Formats: sequence, structure tokens, C-alpha cells
Amino acid sequence: MPKPLPTTVRTHFTALRMLLVMTVILGLAYPLLVTGISQVAFSDKANGSVVTSDGKEIGSSLLGQNYNLPKKNPDDKEEAAVPDPKWFQPRPGAYDPKASGASNIGPNSDDLLKAVNDRRAAIAAFDGVDPATVPVDAVTASGSGLDPHISVAYAKEQANRVAKARSLSVDTLDKLIDQYTEGRSLGFLGQDGVNVVLLNTALSQQK
Repeated sequence: MPKPLPTTVRTHFTALRMLLVMTVILGLAYPLLVTGISQVAFSDKANGSVVTSDGKEIGSSLLGQNYNLPKKNPDDKEEAAVPDPKWFQPRPGAYDPKASGASNIGPNSDDLLKAVNDRRAAIAAFDGVDPATVPVDAVTASGSGLDPHISVAYAKEQANRVAKARSLSVDTLDKLIDQYTEGRSLGFLGQDGVNVVLLNTALSQQK
């Protein structure tokens, strides 16, 4: 009768078998199962919710982006970006997916107050409206800095400016805004919002 292995060796063999079994289950089987379910049930979301226009990938409906005029000197990093009046503008932010996050500036910060006041004045002049009517989300970034949504009020405020720049009727733009307005999450969280990426994609197809 063969001599049994030492307890320490048997313990290590047991641990190794468990490691191999759990690697197969959690490292291979489970990811493949979840990936398969997501591809069948939520294919678009699982693949990044990519937005296309004229057959080209132009972004993701999950990530906001800026709509600025081309810089006069692309190599000048100090040159300030100028928003393009032909597009609906998102909330303030760089929209850099590699550097998402809030500023952590508190509501009592003088820097935040100055930034908000400066943004309000600039947006009011850009959209041709009374500064007092500029919505809050127009002057404050989202918590992630990547949210593609703006309030319905901010989208409606921009309609006149975009209509004039594109020689379209405000009624046409109002219908587009209504079409791309999304309800509250789960029906009760947050407020109705407009996805700027989807709205501008539809806008680019207007003649």
C-alpha cells in the first residue's frame, strides 16, 4: 500500500485544484456566459452604443462631446475653443474619457461662483437670451464630466440660435428636441433630458 502524501503536500494539491476549477468557472465560463447574454439581449449597449452618420462612427451615445469651431492654429494649446453656433452645445467640460470626474469645488467657492457667472454671461450672449433665463445645467458640468445629456430647457433655449445659423425653422428643431428627449431613469429618478450627441446627429441630416 503506497504511503500517503504529507498533509502539507495534499493541502497544496487541493488548493491547486480549487484554483484551476475556479479559474475555469470564473475566468472562462462566467465571462463567456455574460458576454453571450449581453450580445444577444443588449448588443448595442454591449458594443459601446456607437453612433454612426453616413456610415462613419462619430461617437457614442453614452459619452458627450464638444461641438466647437476649428481652431485657427491647431498647434496652439492656449487658443480658446469657440463653440459652433450651428450645433446644440453640451454642458461645460472637456469631455475627455481619459480624465472623467468632478472638480470637487464646493458651492461656497469663489472660483466656482466666478466660473458660473462668466459662463452665464457668455451663454446668454451666444444664444441671445436674458442671463436670468440660462438653465443651471448650462453653466455647471455633470458629475462625471462626460454626460451627453442636457435639460429640455437648455435645448429649447438654443433652438433659435441653431435655427438661424442653419436657416431652419424653430418648429423643426423643437420637434427634433421632443424626439430625442429621454424620460427619467426608471421613471422617477432625475429629470427629462436631451442627448446632445443623438440630437446633433439627427440635426446633421436636416436639409
